[in-house]
Amino acid sequence: MTSICIITGSTLGGAEYVADHLNDVLSSQGFEVELFNQATLADIEGKSHLIVVTSTHGAGELPDNIQPLFNDLAASSADFSAMKFGVVGLGSSDYDTFCNAVNIVENALKAKGANQVCKSLRIDVVNNFDHDASAEEWLPNFVEKL
Repeated sequence: MTSICIITGSTLGGAEYVADHLNDVLSSQGFEVELFNQATLADIEGKSHLIVVTSTHGAGELPDNIQPLFNDLAASSADFSAMKFGVVGLGSSDYDTFCNAVNIVENALKAKGANQVCKSLRIDVVNNFDHDASAEEWLPNFVEKL
């Protein structure tokens, strides 16, 4: 059985809701899923499949609940070359830093050798009001590459 780890970066809860929905969909498809809303480096070390669901906060930054993980990741000598990952981002196109947290996540994980298996989903909350459906439509792009 394939195991998938989902972690969230959320300020107002939108990314958590999307992650909860992906958790439910994957579980119903027979995947073993672990979901972390306050993930630490220890939570993701050794995982072979990772989905990061994150909003963009402030001036294009990671939300406070996920920033410590990526600080620890940058400072570590961890090797994530066995990890396959995908990213779902939520943001507002009203800002020039639209979904910049996605870029931060992609670059940080790739720097540790992780393999991005599909194009990241960037959900524009200005004109997309069904974030769960958008993420569910994206999900096969990730699952097919596992």
